[in-house]
Amino acid sequence: MIRIAVKGDEAAIRACAECAYARYVAAIGRKPAPMTADYAAQIAAGDIHVAVDAEDRLQGFIAFFPEDDHVLLENVAVLPAAAGQGIGKSLILFCEDTARARGFGAVRLYTNEKMVDNLSIYPRLGYVEIDRRVEDGFSRVYFEKDLTLTV
Repeated sequence: MIRIAVKGDEAAIRACAECAYARYVAAIGRKPAPMTADYAAQIAAGDIHVAVDAEDRLQGFIAFFPEDDHVLLENVAVLPAAAGQGIGKSLILFCEDTARARGFGAVRLYTNEKMVDNLSIYPRLGYVEIDRRVEDGFSRVYFEKDLTLTV
């Protein structure tokens, strides 16, 4: 089940981000942005949704919000123990469905160029690379999915 995050989810969200992104610290040379994000503010803004199991235990989360003419998918993370079960894909589809329902024609996202798995996953989900740039000291690869081309 996917639901909006509440204040009580913050510790589990932070722990999920720490576990999901820890493997990239050495390659990037520092903690990736999701490991230092202000999750309390994002929860308060209504920007985070969580995937939970039957006992309401967090399995993963997604952070997204409107930005200009598109929705920015800022972060998606799944607990390593829950990886490979389609949770990440379900969260991304939820973001896309929400964007469509709100009248947006595209979802954009970015990933670190060192997160090579993501560079192949997003194109398989219909995302097209649109830019590469360095921001806040991170080498980021930007992708976009045109929601008007999909049903």
